[in-house]
Amino acid sequence: MDLIITKHDGWTALTLNRPAQKNALNTALLAAVAGELGRLAMDPACRAVVLAGAEGNFAAGADIGEIADKGSAEGATDPRKAHWAAIRAFPKPLIAAVEGFALGGGFELALMADLMVLGPSARLGLPETNLGLIPGAGGGQRLMALAGRARATRMVLTGEIIDAETALAWGIAAYRAEDALAFAGDLAARLARRAPLALMAAKRALVAERGLALDLEREGFEALLDSEDKAEGIVAFREKRKPEFKGQ
Repeated sequence: MDLIITKHDGWTALTLNRPAQKNALNTALLAAVAGELGRLAMDPACRAVVLAGAEGNFAAGADIGEIADKGSAEGATDPRKAHWAAIRAFPKPLIAAVEGFALGGGFELALMADLMVLGPSARLGLPETNLGLIPGAGGGQRLMALAGRARATRMVLTGEIIDAETALAWGIAAYRAEDALAFAGDLAARLARRAPLALMAAKRALVAERGLALDLEREGFEALLDSEDKAEGIVAFREKRKPEFKGQ
């Protein structure tokens, strides 16, 4: 089972469970997360959700195998866009408990949470430019809103991976805890005791987004899917070598 669903009193934990792939977000797993959040949105017994990853990592990016042969035409009709939109639309408090790697699409998923809790091993980054791509699910825009333009630009352009202390200092995460999942569970339980309508209204106000910027980021991602640099980036990643980009 790629997604483990654990119900608690007033809240639910969703655990990404592809440990052999460091919980990389393939389309099936992303669809499962989006579908379950859709169901939980309609469940009055669930007032908050915790997202976590199994066996020491949150999610080490998208599934490279799915991206390798995908061009811009496929990117424009990619079902992942609807799954990301469904996750964005979840109306209740969403908490990301991050241990280990949260990279690329994994970090974008964590950035969609309303509250991020980092454990000591957390490592965060948007390394898509290493593959000849850019973040495709709004990660650059969300990171800029949290950390500011200079830091977001630094991370997106260089692919730099930062640790938990840096992420907390930059305002990316709300909390750092020795046990991120336990802390996130306690936080979810506290939120579940608060007024649910007020929490949902507060979330709507806080997450109002600039749709144009998000659309431009996605369009850039889709266009790059046809580039020779993207193909070279994928091959170099698989061959564990540095890519030789030609700007084509």
